[in-house]
Amino acid sequence: MSTLEQYKENLSMKIFSRSVILAQAGNQCVECGKQATYFRDALSAKEYKIAATCQHCQDKYWGLHQAE
Repeated sequence: MSTLEQYKENLSMKIFSRSVILAQAGNQCVECGKQATYFRDALSAKEYKIAATCQHCQDKYWGLHQAE
């Protein structure tokens, strides 16, 4: 595991109490734990590979969350 991967793993455990590696292996969101199989576009799918966050959580971070 690279230094960056270890850092991401440690940070996700500290913030979300979830493993980013296990989340990605199970196609789950590291933040909310829900399935992360739908992405609006290629950029969102790429973001999942970096941060392991689902489309819904990405929308919250980037200010694209629609009122429900």
